Amino acid sequence: MPARLATSLETAAPPPAPDFSEAVVRLRGLLADDLDAVNAEILARMESPVRLIPDIAGHLVNAGGKRIRPMLTLAAARAFDYDGDHHIKLAAAVELIHGATLLHDDVVDGSSLRRGARTANVIWGNKESVLVGDYVFSGAFELMVAAGDLRVLQVLSRASGVIAEGEVLQLTTQKNVETTFDTYIDVVEAKTAALFAGAAHAGAIIAGAKPRAEQALRDYGRYFGVAYQLIDDALDYAGFDGDLGKNVGDDFREGKMTLPVVYAVARARAEEKPFWRRVIAEGRQTDADFEQAVTLMTRDNAIADTAACARQYAERALNELDKAPDGAFTDALANLVTTSLSRIA
Repeated sequence: MPARLATSLETAAPPPAPDFSEAVVRLRGLLADDLDAVNAEILARMESPVRLIPDIAGHLVNAGGKRIRPMLTLAAARAFDYDGDHHIKLAAAVELIHGATLLHDDVVDGSSLRRGARTANVIWGNKESVLVGDYVFSGAFELMVAAGDLRVLQVLSRASGVIAEGEVLQLTTQKNVETTFDTYIDVVEAKTAALFAGAAHAGAIIAGAKPRAEQALRDYGRYFGVAYQLIDDALDYAGFDGDLGKNVGDDFREGKMTLPVVYAVARARAEEKPFWRRVIAEGRQTDADFEQAVTLMTRDNAIADTAACARQYAERALNELDKAPDGAFTDALANLVTTSLSRIA
């Protein structure tokens, strides 16, 4: 890898006006033909004579999204000079797994906005969203089988199980002001990072990468996934709706113990503890409470330290890429990590 990628993010001079959207666009450009093929696979798998299925699935697909996870699969495969077409099936499977979890998540969380649009559960209902989510999952597994690699099937099916474990673990932390840093990182590792890791790992496997390089891509995805989620956590208290694809403050209103809240509760003064119990544990909030929460977090560096933690995981992701071949795809994967931090710069 070029030396610049191994340089600490704390000491390296930042590139001029780093922009995550630009990094995504660059990677899309490198993968344009592959992404077109992935989208065609996704649309084909969503066909059904039951009209509600393609309606709901199409709503989710057409709502946009950066396609980061499938691009990890495609770029990982291309980084190792893969010239087949099974990476297309696997990338489509990864996106379908992600889509199914979003449909289920929005029901569990009672979310009303996803990527700036109304969620499927709001438009069609909870039962419909859950059942179509199950259908989308089935399409993902059909694609994994079609790729014809048992190890990839094992990796992505395990990732799907870990995601479900993460969802359940998150339920145990919701509204629980005793949640620790370690427990919350466990949630992020399972709920978000597992699919990032599986996506990159699958691409390396299908391309025939050596075991050390396979593991490096898996760990790259894992660390990038944690960093990406932590930035999202911070943005819920310091961002804008356009940055998130949802309403700022949704995590707060839902009583989620994200890392800024974990830090803020741990650092709160004795007289402030009842505030956090009321707004998080009891869910009794006024219109002024979100602003008060942000004020306390800012004073106690809860948002800043969440971003700092994300930077540490980003550094780990970049270090893993040192074990991958040099080239445009590896550089683009590195740029995703470094510029993702700029979302809260």
